[in-house]
Amino acid sequence: MLGVLTGFGIIAFVIAVGYVVGRMGVGGPQAGYVLNRIAFFVTNPALLFTVLAGEDIRTVISGVGLAANLAAVVTGLIFLVLSRLFFRRPAARTTIGVLSSSYSNFNNIGIPVASYVLGNAAYVAPVMLVQLIVFAPIALTVLDVTSRGRVSVRDILLNPVRNPMIIASVAGVVVAACGWTIPDPVDQAFTLLGGAAVPVVLMAFGMSLHGSAPLKAAGARAEVIVSTLFKVILMPAIGWAVARYGFHVTGHALFVTVVLCALPAAQNVYNFAARYERGEIVARDAVLLTTILSVPAVFVVALLLT
Repeated sequence: MLGVLTGFGIIAFVIAVGYVVGRMGVGGPQAGYVLNRIAFFVTNPALLFTVLAGEDIRTVISGVGLAANLAAVVTGLIFLVLSRLFFRRPAARTTIGVLSSSYSNFNNIGIPVASYVLGNAAYVAPVMLVQLIVFAPIALTVLDVTSRGRVSVRDILLNPVRNPMIIASVAGVVVAACGWTIPDPVDQAFTLLGGAAVPVVLMAFGMSLHGSAPLKAAGARAEVIVSTLFKVILMPAIGWAVARYGFHVTGHALFVTVVLCALPAAQNVYNFAARYERGEIVARDAVLLTTILSVPAVFVVALLLT
């Protein structure tokens, strides 16, 4: 528990620094955006590559990832059914709600939590890869068909290939599986870049909290609340049940599974919503609320499972 508390303390401190920096206007209005871009294209891929390249390949294909992915599917399906029964929104907006309740932020918040709370950034890889290679293309297909009336097969197929996080993760897994040794100068260079990943993304997140005010739009309030509760409460509960009784996962691995499920909705959900101009308010508010609430949620999980 002391290690978990220390990890949360480190994360909270860097987020607080980012908030103060954003409030003071250091770096200008685009500072948070620039930091996120640097993290996405440079530091996070470097971190994932170096971690996975030296990782036991069995960690990447363990029951932890399978249970977390199944929890996401079940949670999304439950939201889909409830949404069609009660909210009765168009398919595109319903898709955004499904993603808000089940599509996790592994790129930004997931990596710091895995590094400092779970003890290994490699834990995010299996779930993140499935999200980006399977879940995202399915969601984009639905959004294409329902919003444009057509499917951009080229965009759907190329999206994973264009994602530097996927490229770096797959490269790291290949190196680990083949037993290759990275030359020391190359390894040190990537390690140096990867070392900047956690502080960069946490400071960018802290900056994003300044001036945010969710739940102002009454027409989307119910969907935002339900998707938020699903993401920070229902999905971790399902993840625990699937891991514990479906895959017989126990101990630290069970804790890892539930924490991965309790991570907030991904910023990509808002990106999808903005791209198709469907459900932007739902995505924006759900991403913000789940990000804020995921910290106490993960802390409660730590109290219960460690």
